Amino acid sequence: MIAITDHAHRIRTGAVSAVHTVQQTLEAFRQRDAAYHTATRLLDERALKAAADVDARIARGEPVGPLAGVPFGVKDLFDLAGLVTTAGSVVLKDQPPAAQDAEVVRRLCAAGAIPVATLNMDEFAYGFATENAHYGTTKNPHDTACLAGGSSGGSAAAVAAGLLPLTLGSDTNGSIRVPASLCGVWGLRPTQGVLPLDGVYPFAASLDVVGPFTRTSADLACAFEALSGENSAIVQDVSGLKIGRLDGWFAQDLDPDLVAGVSRLLAACADVRSVTLPDVARARAASFVITAAEGGALHSGRLRTQPMAYDPATRDRLIAGALLPSLPVIQAQRLRAWFRDVLHETFRDVDILVAPATPGVAPRLDQPTITLGGRQVSARANLGLFTQPLSLAGMPVVAAPLAPAPGKPVGLPLGVQLIAAPGREATLLAFAQTMEKAGLLGFPSASADVSKQA
Repeated sequence: MIAITDHAHRIRTGAVSAVHTVQQTLEAFRQRDAAYHTATRLLDERALKAAADVDARIARGEPVGPLAGVPFGVKDLFDLAGLVTTAGSVVLKDQPPAAQDAEVVRRLCAAGAIPVATLNMDEFAYGFATENAHYGTTKNPHDTACLAGGSSGGSAAAVAAGLLPLTLGSDTNGSIRVPASLCGVWGLRPTQGVLPLDGVYPFAASLDVVGPFTRTSADLACAFEALSGENSAIVQDVSGLKIGRLDGWFAQDLDPDLVAGVSRLLAACADVRSVTLPDVARARAASFVITAAEGGALHSGRLRTQPMAYDPATRDRLIAGALLPSLPVIQAQRLRAWFRDVLHETFRDVDILVAPATPGVAPRLDQPTITLGGRQVSARANLGLFTQPLSLAGMPVVAAPLAPAPGKPVGLPLGVQLIAAPGREATLLAFAQTMEKAGLLGFPSASADVSKQA
């Protein structure tokens, strides 16, 4: 597995050309993506033109950026100049093409990276499964009989399959963290407001955040540095950090292997304490209400004029949200403010909180339910059980894959959330890199690294 920085270094030094790298990447999608269905469009013309420009600038001795020639993909709700932004739907197909790239796409391109594909998602980002009635279902590269998670499933699966080293997704209630967990890759939901949302189609604007997926924690730090302009790749001494293990709501109905993996992780930390957050169920309910209300309001006009163009499941949820009375929405916002204050207070005593990202491994595509609290409940609706309440606080969260248990066969991935106070991405990423180097975090790709063929 080659690091993003090594990938760019090879191109800058002429070991391989950017054009050849992009050609290999596009060919890998054509040969292998039918098994996973991660991409909705390949950007051949744009990608090859950009790659030729990178090679020409290198030949002239001009600077090409820290991500020179690194191919990346974007969830299909990021604007790309000249293309219609679909947001995973046919409802927007007659909209005018985007006049310019989304700001975060522009930043990656300015760092030398090259967009090669748009990636599958739940329609309008409303879901945790990437089962799209218009563009198909994205499958988990570790087992194609299983879900990839959502709504950024195409972005997570493309990284897990080794098709791309870097992708962009969005996270409103867990849409980066859930698929990262199920696909065994790294994802970052940054502090709310750190990365711009210009040119990103909204779901619930007061909760929406964008962030990267990568195969390693070091790559995640590198990507965030390019996106934010902040130096988050500096390795810090994390030995004295105070770590809180979230229990209560976050300790229910967990896969035993997940419990064991978290215990191995925390055993490597010097200062660990249990933390119980109050009223997490109500916080999750508030997140549901806010998402439904904002999503319903955004789509209310089109729902009146072209309701049948929507995926029926998405349409019903959006209509229900549009019909919510104001009182529960106001109550949900008040609870959000209170819960955010609770978390801020928690970080007076700890530096990082650790929680599961999902209750267990990816459900099978034909598995409609999972067991929670002794009851059979919808698998898809409850994949965000542990991510939704934490969204309310707007704090940075790294979705980290647990390393496979020593001496046991490698099964499906399991993931955790690493949470810190606002603006503490550098601390999170340093902790993540330390734990990955210790062999406690990180999961193998589902297939051979495509970039090694370059």
